[in-house]
Amino acid sequence: MNRSTRARLPWLDRAATSAPPPSSPPAPDEESLPSPSDEAADDEAADDQSGDDESGDDLPLPSRRTALGVMGGFALLAAAGTLLGSDLLHPPASTADGDYAGETVELLIPLAEGGGTDTWARFIGTQLTHAIPGSPGFAPTNEAGGEGITGTNHFVSSARADGTELLVSTATTVVPWLLRKQAVRYDFTELVPVLANGTGAVVYARTAAGVTGLKDVVDRQAPLKFGGIAATGLDLTTLLAFDLLEMDVSAVFGFEGRGPVNLALQRGEIDIDYQTTSAYPSAVKTLLEEKSAVALFSLGQLDENRNVVRDANFKDLPTVVEAYETLHGTKPTGPKLEAYKTVLGVTYTYQKGLWVQPETPPEAVELLRTSAEKLGASPAFQKAAKKVLGGYPLDAGADLRQRIEAAYTVSPEVREHVVQLLTSTYNVTID
Repeated sequence: MNRSTRARLPWLDRAATSAPPPSSPPAPDEESLPSPSDEAADDEAADDQSGDDESGDDLPLPSRRTALGVMGGFALLAAAGTLLGSDLLHPPASTADGDYAGETVELLIPLAEGGGTDTWARFIGTQLTHAIPGSPGFAPTNEAGGEGITGTNHFVSSARADGTELLVSTATTVVPWLLRKQAVRYDFTELVPVLANGTGAVVYARTAAGVTGLKDVVDRQAPLKFGGIAATGLDLTTLLAFDLLEMDVSAVFGFEGRGPVNLALQRGEIDIDYQTTSAYPSAVKTLLEEKSAVALFSLGQLDENRNVVRDANFKDLPTVVEAYETLHGTKPTGPKLEAYKTVLGVTYTYQKGLWVQPETPPEAVELLRTSAEKLGASPAFQKAAKKVLGGYPLDAGADLRQRIEAAYTVSPEVREHVVQLLTSTYNVTID
């Protein structure tokens, strides 16, 4: 029994040996028992009393039956606390009532600190928690490893389904899922999206390689050398663009980033490259102005009808589909186009996202989504987020889940085509 209990009930220690009083006081009710939040104050009060025994002598003594009953009640409370454990001390979060006050939103980032995805996630997480009613706390956690597979696997196996734990996704974690790598234990078609954010890219080539426009990428005497990081990452979309356009390209992988690839192109070590929207102004524009490189096409964006449309950030550049029409005189069709559109959607149009477990209460999902939607519409947020979002909106519309479902539906034919391209053209084995 703790000190606070002894201070309130000084007669318990001697009730078993003292003679019973003429009349026994009733057993104390629940309101008279000390609560955990009162214990510190009770301890201080007990320390301030110089004579507990003397003040207790004036209290009437209960009967032996009353004393034993009270002691038995405390024993039951102790047993209940042991059995219930943390559930008693930490009740489940209540996030379905439209208020996250007192909660903490935990964000699992399956990649290392300091990268683009980490920067994006921490910025969006901070802004989102300020927008959610109740202004919950924010706790981002990085769990890197296995191209993001390790952390994503951990989320789906252990995250709470109450709307307080969210997963960050990016192309790095989506492509292994699309390819059905053996290590993947997650399925994006089962998770529930809260928000998404896209990006874009432009393919360009050095003029010293004999490229002045689209006509120079096909029917070449020697293939253009492409510099890549990994065929099973974000590079996959560009490889599928080359495949669709029937370009003469060979590839070298293993670069540590698109920055090193850009430098290699300037040194003449590679001939063709792509840069994402955020890097394009600093990495490519100067080369275009110097006439040492030429922009060929943008990868485009996928609209709500799964059509490839021009990227709003590159309105003057043709899309891959338009480039195909220029080169071949007809519109593209067939498995190559379907593969390109599918991978474009999950790696660019919806490149990054926040997800919750499928069992999350719909009320909590809707609160998160609408909070993100209001945040994205805020002029102050748009100004602050301009650099981080790279010129693309924070997408949390009412139809987001339906659009994500459509974009993340990967047919067996598309998956087979992608795997076949990687194995036969780039000698990449999917484990």
